[in-house]
Amino acid sequence: MQIEDKMWRRYLVWFAQEHVDFRHAEMQSIISLLNIPVRFVEKPCVQKPYWIVELPSEDCARKIASRSVLMKNCIELWSRARTEAQLHANLKNSLKNSTGSWIVGENSNGISDTSVCPKELIESICTPKKSYKVEVETFCKHFTMKEKVAKIETFSYLPLEGPVKLKNPDVTLAYLEFYGVDPNDVPEKPYDVFFGKWIADGQRDLIQVHSLKKRQFIGNTSMDAQLAIIMANQAQVKVGDMVLDPFVGSGSLLVAAAHFGAYVWGSDIDYLMLHARTRPTRVGQKIRTKEESIRGNMRQYGTESRYLDVVVSDFSLHNWRSDLKFDAIITDPPYGVREPTEKIGIERENYTISEEQLANHVPSKVEYGLSHIYSDLLNFAANHLEMGRRLVCWYPLVREEYQETQLPSHPCLKLVGNSEQVLSKLAARRLLTYEKVQDDAANMPLDPNAVHNFREKYFTMGEMTRRERKEKRAGEVAAYLASKMAAMRDDVT
Repeated sequence: MQIEDKMWRRYLVWFAQEHVDFRHAEMQSIISLLNIPVRFVEKPCVQKPYWIVELPSEDCARKIASRSVLMKNCIELWSRARTEAQLHANLKNSLKNSTGSWIVGENSNGISDTSVCPKELIESICTPKKSYKVEVETFCKHFTMKEKVAKIETFSYLPLEGPVKLKNPDVTLAYLEFYGVDPNDVPEKPYDVFFGKWIADGQRDLIQVHSLKKRQFIGNTSMDAQLAIIMANQAQVKVGDMVLDPFVGSGSLLVAAAHFGAYVWGSDIDYLMLHARTRPTRVGQKIRTKEESIRGNMRQYGTESRYLDVVVSDFSLHNWRSDLKFDAIITDPPYGVREPTEKIGIERENYTISEEQLANHVPSKVEYGLSHIYSDLLNFAANHLEMGRRLVCWYPLVREEYQETQLPSHPCLKLVGNSEQVLSKLAARRLLTYEKVQDDAANMPLDPNAVHNFREKYFTMGEMTRRERKEKRAGEVAAYLASKMAAMRDDVT
């Protein structure tokens, strides 16, 4: 047995089982932003929807939960075991543990089945004035209410003196059972069981509050509310920051940044989108309403005071002052699939415009290749980000061709986050987070090897896949007809 540090407390951080590849990047960004030291009791594993950590205080746990949208809840851990019987044995021993520290049994794989918390954790809530309730949660298995009540009654030995209160109690105790992550292979007994005091819920409710279904103004490529909040977290947006989205579209990323207290700017080359004059994207809607605008969205969420403005601008010829600095840049550049990749230009040589035509001239547009977009974006971030601040952007790719060495790079920017969202069998996009680490590099020219035509590859490979499916079906039909003809000949003979 070993006795651990008295100062730190142990917590179970439970996550939603979605966007698993984003979990580590979001949490590390929040921990770094809040400057909270964390000790990992157990190395995080993507196959498990929880972390077991030690934090200096309960306040630290609440601060982390106040930012994370991927966290479901945080629990002050009192016991963890492989079986219910061992869990109860641990809790009963905890009531005798007067050392003021955790007592943990030795185990060769670093995970002990004997984890005895100090008794003051339990005794702190065992007063007649504190009401309580016990909740039972399972992962990958369903229990009836009768089964949950039976499990709650097994904790009757705890010296809880206060009244039971099912709605808004002073203390919520949580019992959790983990049955793995495969709903098609659920074991009879849980792999892990946990018990402790609920501390805080994550920000999962923001997914519904900011849902695109309820938002006044959306477009074809409006960012999902949960992903927008994750981006703001990875950009470490905080109160008073100035944030830019240079491909702002309908402004979903501005909504997320403003929620965390930032002042937001946006720019886009699409005049009609910024003025909410594009065709409505909702089924059955014929025309845009007067309330539909980026400003209207900010007003809807009570953050209009943090909305600076949006500018119709070609990012390849941006008009921002050279000495202007942003605290974060979060953006989703167009990929050329549902939205065109365009910049101002003309393919004809020696083209001139007379002064008479100039007043009413609408500039023509040409293809703005993805390689040029990301080269311009990283150069812009290197010049216009404050030192130590972040650029967060999406990068599309064909899955089978992905190599990390081919991602956009810049000597002033360090890649600190790289998470994948699978879009289809062929395509994915990666959320890249860059941190500015130096301030003395000149603009980097376009890498001649960085030829990235996602749209062409996506549609070419998609067409190949469709052709392969068509040929496979044709082969199956031909084989079926051949077998039927053979059977008919056998019947004749």
